[in-house]
Amino acid sequence: MGKLVASAARMNLALTATLALCAGLGASGARAEDAPASPPVVIVLDYKLDAMGVVEGGLDRRGRHLDDLNLSVDLDLDRAVGWAGVTAHLDLSSTGGHAPSEGAGALQGVDNIEVGAHRGRLYQAWIEAAIAEDRANLRVGFNDLSGEFAVIDASGLLLNPSFGMAAEFAASGAAAYPSTAFGARLRVAPTPTTYVQLAVANAQAAVPGDAGGPDFSFDMGEVLVAEAGWSGRGKLAVGYWRLSERQDDLFALNAAGDPRARIAQGIYALAEQTLNTPAEGGRTVTGFVRAGAADGHTTAFRGSVQAGVLVQPAFAGRPDSSLSVGLTQAWIGSAYRTAARTAGIDLNDRETVLELTYSDQLTPKVRLQPDLQYIHRPGGDRAVDDAIVAGLRLEIGF
Repeated sequence: MGKLVASAARMNLALTATLALCAGLGASGARAEDAPASPPVVIVLDYKLDAMGVVEGGLDRRGRHLDDLNLSVDLDLDRAVGWAGVTAHLDLSSTGGHAPSEGAGALQGVDNIEVGAHRGRLYQAWIEAAIAEDRANLRVGFNDLSGEFAVIDASGLLLNPSFGMAAEFAASGAAAYPSTAFGARLRVAPTPTTYVQLAVANAQAAVPGDAGGPDFSFDMGEVLVAEAGWSGRGKLAVGYWRLSERQDDLFALNAAGDPRARIAQGIYALAEQTLNTPAEGGRTVTGFVRAGAADGHTTAFRGSVQAGVLVQPAFAGRPDSSLSVGLTQAWIGSAYRTAARTAGIDLNDRETVLELTYSDQLTPKVRLQPDLQYIHRPGGDRAVDDAIVAGLRLEIGF
């Protein structure tokens, strides 16, 4: 009980300091009279239910379901309490079900709402202040870095997790779904089409609802991320991430027989671009590509690439339909493969996933999305047959 009280006290102190800091910064940002007329509080309740199963190859053919109930609240603190240029965001998530990646044997996973432990969590809770007349903004709190860095909007329809946060970046433990970490992000836009952003977050991802509760100690160091980019008709960006504390090598030992300490770091570059010039209300085809590389010694991955296209609408008679095809390939690091070899497992140097998905708005509140994935060398294991995974997502907005 004492630990719980102490943790709550630290959280209250951190959030109080955050509110005070952002309120002060926001006072020098956008003026209250410049804010668009909108409700001061916007509440959205969303439910996703997925059914996934291996229909060929993989490790087993048992179907699995998983779900996520998400409540998000956006608060305009200018209209609510007069803090000009300051907004707040809260995300609560409750997950359930099983892990379809286990049936496929996939290292990259197969479903972006799959989690290791099912429970209710405070997924995100942050406050953001506009600075220098909206040319910059500061965000402080529990924030999902995958929604801020290395983001490709055109890949967002695809269900494989690697089309969100790339495998080598996610394996670093960076704050992302379902458990984020306390930190801060500063974004500066020198021109309307260019930006630079920096973030620092606790390397120990833990939120209220996780076992042990939120972590404010920073005992495991920090995750540091930087990105610069251009956005106009498309988007170009490059980024770098690093853990402040050295991490254990997956295989190599030092003279004392302990795991060798390595710098865990990575780089990435991405581009997305509209590939056609659609007539008003016509079909838009957007292409995307992202590539990343990591140290390859502290996690299973040494790099990955994602590429694909998004078509909206997929059919002229279905204005809310979308079709996307994507390819993600993750390269497995030598340290991970060597460690597996000592256990008698012969691994290939890569895992490749080809995904085809279609989404359609059946009613104003119901969306249905069938999905098909072909996984070549699941987990890199030469002994596992290529897997075909079929899935269906039902999304309900309340």
